This record gives sequence, C-alpha cells and structure tokens, in this order.
Amino acid sequence: MTTLDMRKLSHFVAVAEELSFTRAAARLQMSQQALSTSIRRLERDLDVTLFERSPHHVELTDAGQALLESGRPLLAASNSALDRAWRIGHGELEVVRVGRTPAITGEEATTLMAPFRRSHPQVEVSVEQHWPADLPGLLLAGRIDLALARVFAGGKGLTTKTIATQPLRVVLCDEHPLAARGAVHLTDLKDDTLVVWSQNSGYRQLLLDLCRRAGLEPREVVVNPIQGTPPVTAVSGPGEFALVTAPAGRSSAPGVTVVDIEPSVHVPVTAMWVTGSTSPLVATLGGSD
Repeated sequence: MTTLDMRKLSHFVAVAEELSFTRAAARLQMSQQALSTSIRRLERDLDVTLFERSPHHVELTDAGQALLESGRPLLAASNSALDRAWRIGHGELEVVRVGRTPAITGEEATTLMAPFRRSHPQVEVSVEQHWPADLPGLLLAGRIDLALARVFAGGKGLTTKTIATQPLRVVLCDEHPLAARGAVHLTDLKDDTLVVWSQNSGYRQLLLDLCRRAGLEPREVVVNPIQGTPPVTAVSGPGEFALVTAPAGRSSAPGVTVVDIEPSVHVPVTAMWVTGSTSPLVATLGGSD
C-alpha cells in the first residue's frame, strides 16, 4: 500500500466537499488541470476510483466516501500539528480554538477552561459560539480544536467525552407564583409552558426526558423566538419556564429569577474533538478514562 500524501489528500477532500473540480481548484488556488492530475495520481496510487465523473457531474464512489470519512480528520489533525509546531518554532503565542453551543454559556466555558489556562499560561484560548450542527464540520475542517455542547450525536473521525456535569435549575419570571421559593419540584410546573432553544436537538430531547423522569409532562413546549440570546432571557411571562444551568437567585437578566430544583437534576458538558488531535487542550480535557 502506498504512503499517504497529505497534499494529495487535501486536494481530494476539497473536490469531495465541493463535488466540483472547478470550485475545488478555485478554493485551492490552483489550476483545474493540476488538480485533476493530482486526483488521478492519488487514484493510481491507491488503485481505486474515487470519483464518478461526467461533463456536468462529480460523485464520490464508495471508496471515495470511505477515504473522505477517514481522511478529513487526518487532514485536520495534520494541519493542527503543523500550525502548532510553526507557532512554537517562531516564538508566537499558541492558540487553541473552542466552539461552544448556546447551551454552554460564555461564563461556563471560561470556568471549564480555567484549569487549562493555569497549567498552560503560554497558550491563548479563543472561545466562539456556534450552532450544534455546525461544530463537527468546523472540527473536521480544522477551524476549531475542541467543541463543547450538552449532547453530541458523534461522527466518524471524532471523539466525544463527558467532561463535567452541572446542576439544572428553573428560570421564572419574577411575577411567577413559584419565583419566591427556594426550590421547586419539576411537577410544580405542570401547568406552565416550557421554552426551549430548538425544535429538534439532542439537548431538547434530553431536557424533555429529564422532565418526564421527574413526572412532568409540560403543558406545552415552544421554541424561544429570539435565538442566540442567553438562556436566562427565554421566559417572557409568568406562565413560562426554562431549564438553565445559571446560578440560583436574581438573574443579571431583568425580571427573572433562577430557582433550584429538588431533587437535584444534572446535565452533562460534552467535549468533541478530532480523533488523534495534538491540541494541548484536548490532551488536558480529554485525558484518558
């Protein structure tokens, strides 16, 4: 079997993602002829056909699909390793990039990163918010080193691990009759509407499952009409509640209070990264079981 040529692999991944030699060549800033030659050489090296080609159509073969699934994480890990080596070799500050979903607040991400920052003061951490469905692709493209969410579906070439759990609480409008309590049971909210952040997501299903295990079937479930805002801002009236991980007490958001749940309920923080990643953040948070 031939040795894998990472340059040819990057050419293959570009064509596989674009399903167009023209668009892939423009993306790679190379001629279409040179790109076609590189792909043909890779197919010859592997002794397989990676693409079915016609004048107006490009499609992956089964062998091509297999190479894409395995090759994208390899390419991302390779690029990350090279970038890290270049920065260290040139005396530049190393940067690790973290993507988080809206369900993980900026404050929570900061707390999770604190031990790493103390042990790696020479490394800069950049945290940015993305929608859950975008995070696997960003990891495989090498645009982020680690992703944080409540629930991940997983994917080929990606590793997931629960790195923390956090207590779940209820956010209520100040006018809600239960807002003054020190704690509530979830069944106390049987007549209220649950506000969530997505119509179809793994975290939405997790929250509903936790409610049902506690004996609560929400009267209604609605999606927050203002997307991208902090979770504590979801409720807008005394007949609504949302499930959050914010600290108990008066919130920084106006007009709402966060109340503990009894008995306590916890939700996970899940990390995802490209399998084989050389990022020091992955080594610290991912660790070994």
